[in-house]
Amino acid sequence: MDFEFILKVAERHIRAALNQTEPEPQLKGIVTRLFCRHGFYLQMGQDGSLDGTKDDSTNSSLFNLIPVGLRVVAIQSVKSGLYIAMNGEGHLYSSETFTPECKFKESVFENYYVIYSSMLYRQKESGRAWFLGLNKEGQAMKGNRVKKTKPAAHFLPKPIEVAMYREPSLHDIGEAAPKIAGGPPSKSTTSEPVVMNGGKPVSKPAKEET
Repeated sequence: MDFEFILKVAERHIRAALNQTEPEPQLKGIVTRLFCRHGFYLQMGQDGSLDGTKDDSTNSSLFNLIPVGLRVVAIQSVKSGLYIAMNGEGHLYSSETFTPECKFKESVFENYYVIYSSMLYRQKESGRAWFLGLNKEGQAMKGNRVKKTKPAAHFLPKPIEVAMYREPSLHDIGEAAPKIAGGPPSKSTTSEPVVMNGGKPVSKPAKEET
């Protein structure tokens, strides 16, 4: 029997014993692709690696953009369920759990592109923020080498659909080591949000057959 399934069943029994219920989805975010000004879509591979692709239809470039604070977001791969994180050396990595290193400040730059900076780390001397970025070859860059005025840091979100997310709770936050080795939602024209739980749909509005 699947060990993960056993753990989930045990957790449900514990919640029932403590008279606790699952939190309702209450955060409105989006499923999107992030297009870098260098001409690449940010993508996460099955092994958790991050780079860019010029394919605008690949599932690996779909991300959940989840609001976790005022202009603060978590960026989670729809395909793998892993979060993008930045460590204290500026390296990007994928995390199985939501940690403080997964929080990015979302700011609109003067050219209407969006920039994402680490909420934890910045240059000690100057205070300059560390940014998510892709270079001209589509490779992920160290955050402390990305400047907000350069195309590497400029992303244009291309929303696929609106989604509702459960707010990450304390038991979801843990210290995760960088992960080096390792059913997206369909496009929707309806304005009704898709309900998501950690990037995986828990219910969807019914669509009429056409």
